[in-house]
Amino acid sequence: MATTNTTTRRIAIVGVGQVGGAAAYALILGSTTVAAAGELELLLVDNNIALRDAQVRDLADVAFIINRGTRVRAATYREAGQCDLIVVTAGSRQTLGQSNLDSASRNISIVRNVVDAMAPFRSDAVLLVVSNPVDLLTTLALEVSQLPLSQVLGSGTFLESARLRGLMAEQIGIAPNSIDIYALGVHTPSTQLTAWSTATVAGVPLSQSIPSSTLVGMQPVLERDTAHLSEVIVRAKGATPFGIGAVVSSICASVLGDRRNVRAVTHFQPEYGCCLSMPAVLGREGIAKTIEVPLSEEERRKVEESAKMVRGMMEGIRQG
Repeated sequence: MATTNTTTRRIAIVGVGQVGGAAAYALILGSTTVAAAGELELLLVDNNIALRDAQVRDLADVAFIINRGTRVRAATYREAGQCDLIVVTAGSRQTLGQSNLDSASRNISIVRNVVDAMAPFRSDAVLLVVSNPVDLLTTLALEVSQLPLSQVLGSGTFLESARLRGLMAEQIGIAPNSIDIYALGVHTPSTQLTAWSTATVAGVPLSQSIPSSTLVGMQPVLERDTAHLSEVIVRAKGATPFGIGAVVSSICASVLGDRRNVRAVTHFQPEYGCCLSMPAVLGREGIAKTIEVPLSEEERRKVEESAKMVRGMMEGIRQG
């Protein structure tokens, strides 16, 4: 009888509250795609053992119901560090009225301790940071983990970029996948920017594909809604788990399947000396290549201001 060789892909979720649980749920639902023709094993890690074990049982039921053969189990930090891909969602919940950077001090020690506990990492492990402020904490995780630059990334402005395309698609009556536009920089409402200068519809610059009167009126509304919808959701339900869960599943599928998709994710920018959200090609090594976006002078100035803020906070962490 012929034997079938199947590869088991292992993904660890570190921190299994609302966001971590939703990410695990999305990964199970998309397990056939995420596992890249192999089997998927999800390892859940959390200091709250009762919560972790409850999530394992609940998510295992999902796997049984959809009959995908995905295995869900509890794990230690050390086991997580030996997975193909580690998703870090651990951290205190953001308080309404505070920016991601305002709440940084509460999460810095959490993420540092989590990354320390998982070390030494498997040499080809990819570390995906979701905890906020994601750009600062991705920079910190890169430094603490000692993994190669390409193997540490953050969820960045992936969600905001997708939201921006979706909202624009509704405004102009075009499918979102025909629009190429990104929210970039630091993932906070006050600092992220919309790269209008490079945006296109079906490869045609916005200035040539949308009437100028429509575009001028649409831009500030789209920027406002893209930046602040998360706060509206958090105010009503405490978190934005489903959108982030879908982002995590998509990134994991791109990495483990070596798909070479372009996504706006946080990764190290040598020009700026820290991690920021910029378009990148995702593959099995994590960041396969950064896409150089020809930003306008004003857009580049805003990115530099954001980078200066992240560098300053990192310097404070190193001295602290």
